[in-house]
Amino acid sequence: MNPTDEQQAAADAFHAGHHLALQAGAGTGKTTTLAQLAHATQRRGRYLAYNRAIAQDARSRFPSTVQCKTAHALAYAAVGHRYTRRLNAPRRPAWQTGHALGITKAIRIGERDLSQKTLSNAVLRAVARFCHTADPEITRHHVPHLRGLEDRTLHAQLAAHVVPFARKAWGDLQHPDDGVVRFDHDHYLKIWALTQPKIDTDFLLLDEAQDTNPVVEQIFLNQRDHAQLVMVGDSAQAIYQWRGAKDVMTGFDGTQLVLSQSFRFGPQLADEANRWLAIADAPIRLTGTETVPTELGPLTQPDAVLCRTNVGAMIQVMDLLAAGHRVALAGGGDSLRALALAARDLKEGRRTTHPELVLFPSWGELQDYATHDTAGRDLQPLVDLVDTHGIDAILTAVAQLVPENRAEVTVSTAHKAKGREWACVKIADDFTPPKDSETPDDTGRALPGPIDDAEARLAYVAVTRTRQRLDIGGLSWIRDHPDGNPLRAPMHDMR
Repeated sequence: MNPTDEQQAAADAFHAGHHLALQAGAGTGKTTTLAQLAHATQRRGRYLAYNRAIAQDARSRFPSTVQCKTAHALAYAAVGHRYTRRLNAPRRPAWQTGHALGITKAIRIGERDLSQKTLSNAVLRAVARFCHTADPEITRHHVPHLRGLEDRTLHAQLAAHVVPFARKAWGDLQHPDDGVVRFDHDHYLKIWALTQPKIDTDFLLLDEAQDTNPVVEQIFLNQRDHAQLVMVGDSAQAIYQWRGAKDVMTGFDGTQLVLSQSFRFGPQLADEANRWLAIADAPIRLTGTETVPTELGPLTQPDAVLCRTNVGAMIQVMDLLAAGHRVALAGGGDSLRALALAARDLKEGRRTTHPELVLFPSWGELQDYATHDTAGRDLQPLVDLVDTHGIDAILTAVAQLVPENRAEVTVSTAHKAKGREWACVKIADDFTPPKDSETPDDTGRALPGPIDDAEARLAYVAVTRTRQRLDIGGLSWIRDHPDGNPLRAPMHDMR
């Protein structure tokens, strides 16, 4: 395949030995471009993949001079193999681990009672969060924020109790042969990162760089004195900050180039994607391929329905099942089932260990929190779903899900849809517009509120998953919003 001008520019920079950050929009062939670079040199390289499946696929596309592995695979070869006995340890409840670490009683913070189970979960989550950072030790910043303890002072009190136990847990994880904390793959990755490893290679390729967590970023950037660094990704698809990911593309000290020609869809869909790219202030705009006939319009039988939230996905699943369709849920139904079972516990007067609902003693208190506390508004759809349909109906729907290869339609959140594509996609109606601005215009008419950057990036991911036809559905409000209509005054002129 003849390279595009943009791909040729990337090749020229690579062969000149420059450190390179390649902004590659949806469907622009980023992995293909990296493979072209690797095939055109005899130097030894490493390709760092986001997950094992991507690494396996890359091995068939890259030359034998390039090793394709995940960061975890490199870490396992270096230090992780010493912990094999602990990696195979059986699972145990968090409260048992907490008890072994010395967490033996409940405490009270503010108006909330924190059980031994809750504290144990918080300790283990603090260790997990630490493992995703470049930080040298565990501090209060790694302690998770719990529902009902959002106040900074209350969180500081929680951290003061949790941090010593989290440090004790991390110390336990340093022993290769035995310990009380269950050892997992992120633990040996962090242990390896703390040694400041040097990767033996001439050049290092980092894929999906916009979703790199800080621990992998640290490993990658530490190689720049002896290896050429090339990162590729799409800053506009950086949608995992909430779980510790960091977009390392925009601040990278190197040559910045772009791939903007999308081979997935045509010009009409590229225009739709560019609305959201402009709102997100992304460093790229897309050009569609003229020979790809992608359309925008209503769909009665989509291949995929993309939702904003897990609860929105559950509503779509139930509606489609009721209409007689065979339905799959991307990623499976375990997370929805866990939420439903947690809701059942609360409705039956039992506390739950679900991390989102762990501090609520009853369903009534959760209802009150979701309705009246601004920090809990995102739980309102869950409350409405349970109160409208009931726990049994939700669990029944989850049990009726089928594998994707047997489904007529796949329901997915936009987060789980990233990296995937379907022929015909419909956007669900839980992508709601922002609230109106509190400041009216000169006539007293309410102005549309600004669109959050993170929401714009998520919408961009959603609308770029299709090849043939997109039903804009729940995002159609963008066409009446000033930020999404270049013919209207920009929002910043109206505030």
